Amino acid sequence: MIRGRLAPSPTGALHLGNARTFLLAWLSVREQGGRVVLRVEDLDGPRVKSGAAAAAIDDLRWMGLDWDEGPDCGGPHAPYIQTERAARYNDEIERLRVQRLIYPCVCSRSDIFGAASAPHPGEEGPRYPGTCRGRFDSADAARTVAGRDPALRFVVPAGPVDFDDQSLGRLSIDVAAQVGDFVVRKGNGTAAYQLAVAVDDAAMQITEVVRGDDLIASTPRQILLYRALGQAPPAFRHVPLVVGRDGLRLAKRHGDTRIASFRRRGVRPERFVGVLAQWCGLKPAGAECMPPDLVRGFDWNGVPSERIVCVGDNVLD
Repeated sequence: MIRGRLAPSPTGALHLGNARTFLLAWLSVREQGGRVVLRVEDLDGPRVKSGAAAAAIDDLRWMGLDWDEGPDCGGPHAPYIQTERAARYNDEIERLRVQRLIYPCVCSRSDIFGAASAPHPGEEGPRYPGTCRGRFDSADAARTVAGRDPALRFVVPAGPVDFDDQSLGRLSIDVAAQVGDFVVRKGNGTAAYQLAVAVDDAAMQITEVVRGDDLIASTPRQILLYRALGQAPPAFRHVPLVVGRDGLRLAKRHGDTRIASFRRRGVRPERFVGVLAQWCGLKPAGAECMPPDLVRGFDWNGVPSERIVCVGDNVLD
């Protein structure tokens, strides 16, 4: 059976861009007669906002999306909140340790910037140069030297990772050259995003992942983890983001595009979903509908392949 997921992160309120991606992910699964899983990805501790997870669930319900498993309805693969799944992550970390596929690292972010001979700046910083690979016999040894708990990094093999994207075709990304060995557990003991997502998708038997194209770079790292853990990766489909007039993904500078803001302004869910359906190439401008109205005949071939430009928070006026 096809199994897809909606995975909001409670680091802020959901906005129009999130809503469009979640709608497409939901439609893809429902059109195939599959099951939808809702998972709350709340491991980014300092950025998680109180009440944001409950608000996201409420927003998704308001726009007419539903799911078969999740934190509010349970299911065979519970818990569906990542901060409640630490034991599972630790088990998989131990499996990687036994295979000698991870190692302790005490490098700070500034250390990595200073050591990178050819940095590739971005949201995750420059490529990790492998400073701590082979440096310590154990995490205890690393802790003794650094005076703090080490992070754990995954040993990335040389060469590109090839994979098929359902929208973009065959892609090849050299993780070793672009990112280097990446963190799978932070120094505070929390599982890193890449590990948690791969472990959860495998455990929850996710067969299809639909997400924004800003996460393409994460896919080869997760594929490497699937392989190391003896799991088959799901099919991936990366969809164009909704961006502002400056071409950047939606943020406060583009106006208040939060779902909650439109709700407070009295926008009806049928109007809200109608705009998303227009952006997805499923309905003409001005149409009003709800997600179940779009399931019959949903076809990825009709979804635009270019990014959607949102003119501001008056887009639904």
